[in-house]
Amino acid sequence: MPNRNTDPLHQLIHSLERAEKRNFKLYITRNSASGNLKVVQLFDALDKMSQYDEAQLLKKNPGFQKQQLSNLKAHLYQEILASVRLLQQNENIDLQLNEQLDFARILYNKGLNIQSLKVLDKVKELAKANNQVTYIQQVLFLEKKIESLYITRSMQDRAAKLCKESDETNLRLSNISTLSNLSLMLYEWYIRHGHARNESDKKALAVYFNHPLLHENEQEKGFYEKLYAYQCYCWYAFITQDFLMYYRYCIKWTELFKAEPKMMEIETAHYIKGMHNLLGAHFDLRNYRKFNEAVKELEAFMEMPFVQNNINHTVQCFTYLYTAKLNKHFMEGSFTRGLQLIPEIEAKLEAYEDYLDRHRTLVFYYKIASLYFGSGDPAKCIDYLNKIIHLKVDLRIDLQCYARLLHLIAHYELGNNDYLKYLLKSVYRFMGKMQHLSAAEEAIFKFLKQSFHSLPNQTKPLFEKLLETLKNMAEDKMETRAFMYLDVISWLESKIQRKPVQSIIRQKFLSAKKRLSDA
Repeated sequence: MPNRNTDPLHQLIHSLERAEKRNFKLYITRNSASGNLKVVQLFDALDKMSQYDEAQLLKKNPGFQKQQLSNLKAHLYQEILASVRLLQQNENIDLQLNEQLDFARILYNKGLNIQSLKVLDKVKELAKANNQVTYIQQVLFLEKKIESLYITRSMQDRAAKLCKESDETNLRLSNISTLSNLSLMLYEWYIRHGHARNESDKKALAVYFNHPLLHENEQEKGFYEKLYAYQCYCWYAFITQDFLMYYRYCIKWTELFKAEPKMMEIETAHYIKGMHNLLGAHFDLRNYRKFNEAVKELEAFMEMPFVQNNINHTVQCFTYLYTAKLNKHFMEGSFTRGLQLIPEIEAKLEAYEDYLDRHRTLVFYYKIASLYFGSGDPAKCIDYLNKIIHLKVDLRIDLQCYARLLHLIAHYELGNNDYLKYLLKSVYRFMGKMQHLSAAEEAIFKFLKQSFHSLPNQTKPLFEKLLETLKNMAEDKMETRAFMYLDVISWLESKIQRKPVQSIIRQKFLSAKKRLSDA
């Protein structure tokens, strides 16, 4: 599973690109006596090791003493970071601003106050041009320090202007902090609980969503205030399954970056996340044409150098692009064709193991399981569901719930009636801990209990009764989550019509596509 324990230095070295490794060797040669031979030897030794093994490291490199290894590794770690910082300082606005602030502090420490203020003016303008409010605050702090200790006579009314600018910046930072906190808390609620299940959940979410700052005039907000406000609206709408509101704010989120394209490079991860959410909104609303357009847009964006040269962005793009590719097969009812993606996904999951969180991996497992189920292979579906069910993590309890429901249905398809008796009790106990089972979940459980006791010629009326019940429930917002991860309605229709489930979903897709083209 991802996030395995490993040696931090070994992990850092193996995250380096070829150019970064070459630059490190040049850096260490220039800046250390005799090239700091032991540091270079340790670097090379760790670079050759696929897995960190300290005993093997010491055995193959007798020049390293065990009692010295810890200090040597710490020194190498710092040297690598210093070399990478030099290589990337022109590619990252944070590094550029930090460098200029360091220059201003050096000039100040040397008593060159006017020169320091000139550098600070440039830093401030660069920070304003790139919406970097925290750096504006740091600049103002040093400017006020210089003005309060020395008579610079650099500007009339400088004290009053600095104080006003400082107050405005502090207010902006306070608002950004509050909005980002709200966004984070809403997202954290979703990761733990999934979609809202009842009015009690909606009241818990309202504690965050009803904050007055969220509902102020957005025209008065800056880039980051808008970004975090849009995120709050997106999370709230998604959790409460208000998909039109979710779509509207996903559009606002991505359009915010298109209005300021330079921010795509500065806040790349936020833009990619916004594109992922927009794809999700198209999927939920079955906007087939716009979904495909957004996939192409994301694929084109992935080719940008600042995306390709950042492992975080690369992994993020892989996660969201392949989530979208799987969703496309779910929409189109092309499950069997979608199976071709699985080897590539599994290879990437292994390659990016150290960078992916468990939540993302669980979602892939569930989608792969659904792909196998839709293609008519419930046994393989069960294999992937077991990866979710047997993993003891406190994440996405709704995903755990639907993994167990699909697990039951897959065993039902295989005719494992004896095992179903045990599973039903186990799953009901698990879901009972969740509290407040939805009406749809209760109806599915009731059906499964009845049906595996029934003779084959008696099951069709049970299928028809459950189908009618669930179709009525599908209009209720608090019940729609039951159909987001598990298309029970299409499965029931497939049983009644005695057709493969993917042919049912495929026909729905083709009919909807025809209606759109005729409109």
